[in-house]
Amino acid sequence: MTRVVIIGGGPGGYEAALVGAQLGAEVTLVERTGLGGAAVLTDCVPSKTLIATSEVMTMIERAGELGLKISSSGEDDSIASSVEVDLAQVNKRVLDLAQAQSESISTKLEQSGVTVLKGSARLDGPQAVIASLDGTEKRLEADIILLATGTTPRELDTAPCDGERILNWKQVYNLTELPERLIVVGSGVTGAEFANAYDALGVDVVLVSSRNQVLPGEDQDAAAVLQDVFERRGMEILSECRAVAAAREGDEVVVTLEDGREVRGSHCLMAVGSTPNTADLGLEEAGIALNERGQIVVDKVSRTSQRTVYAAGDVTGVFALASVAAMQGRIAMWHALGDAVSPLDLKSVSSNVFTAPEIATVGVTQAQVDASEQKVAQIMLPLAGNARAKMQNVSDGFVKLFCLPITGIIVGGVVVAPSASELIHSISLAVAEKITVDQFSHDFTVYPSMSGSIAEAARQLHLHSHPEEEKASKTQA
Repeated sequence: MTRVVIIGGGPGGYEAALVGAQLGAEVTLVERTGLGGAAVLTDCVPSKTLIATSEVMTMIERAGELGLKISSSGEDDSIASSVEVDLAQVNKRVLDLAQAQSESISTKLEQSGVTVLKGSARLDGPQAVIASLDGTEKRLEADIILLATGTTPRELDTAPCDGERILNWKQVYNLTELPERLIVVGSGVTGAEFANAYDALGVDVVLVSSRNQVLPGEDQDAAAVLQDVFERRGMEILSECRAVAAAREGDEVVVTLEDGREVRGSHCLMAVGSTPNTADLGLEEAGIALNERGQIVVDKVSRTSQRTVYAAGDVTGVFALASVAAMQGRIAMWHALGDAVSPLDLKSVSSNVFTAPEIATVGVTQAQVDASEQKVAQIMLPLAGNARAKMQNVSDGFVKLFCLPITGIIVGGVVVAPSASELIHSISLAVAEKITVDQFSHDFTVYPSMSGSIAEAARQLHLHSHPEEEKASKTQA
């Protein structure tokens, strides 16, 4: 029987363990904090649970525009002003849900026959692991090893997080009362999501962005929509400003900017990236190569520079998504244990920014198109013309589709809308299965629906994917 040892119980680790057990391997998983890892305990599940609460507040804010009111309202005669946010209860629900999800994973692993050890671990060469368990060490021989150790929130030496006033994204759930004024440092996905959530909960938010627009790594048309929404809500955005320090002064936090200005608030959330958990893993001694960012280098089947050692998840720096980590872990086991496997294809990965509106993307990006990496036809349709959007009083957002000329094969898309994370799935299927815009547009959608705009975008791309027809129509005109 093949012996598999996995270090780390996040999505990459526990999904790999399930596949390994399914394929008949003897699987041991070592996890030091809790099954599910950061994705379940301190990142995806908690943050999206918090965001779910903020989404309800966003809908309540729009209630008056839809003709809804209550007879005894708050100070400004709106429904939103009559709703009080109990952050202690919100965060208790967040953490309870995360723990329940972790316990569910534990039960699933146990039922699958996976041995779970609570503790930390390090490599002892490429075919053994030393597990530290309650002060004792246990050597685990392994035919295959998978490293899925994740990342840790990055902190600035000049802005140490204390878990009370200066927080990283793992510590925000310690709060029992809403901040009076929250300074969010960093306008990437994490910073934008938390800024959006706390703004919706009624907090005065200041977003410090080192770029000229939020979400610098996302589709810039989509980022422009979100920036406009943030500003119309009254959020203060300090663009092209870099925070160099943060310190407590009594009940305040003072954030110092690179140009010498100071920003004061009651709390500060540092969302300035993450660092891979590779220290004290014995990687160098085992001959495991790292890149310049300290991440473990893997190939398309999750294998490291040692043929018996695989790695999955954020520690590899491939794509910081739970879904990608899980797929990397599965692929590693399929490959290592001789099952049928296809290499990881990032072109079919869909991702989402959980703001209001949400931003979902898949496949070819606008940046790649603009850099002429791939010749494509494209269309962008504002949601403002969509009947369902009008009914729901949604005016911010759009659908963007990319297809190959001549063949019309859909190669990418962007959706900016409420529940974009659900709407992107049809485009993801189109990209993965190489569906053409004509095939896509011939399938029925519900009327009225947001998804109708995706089909309409495909219909409008018909002539772009058939340049001879477009030329003929222009000639006739």
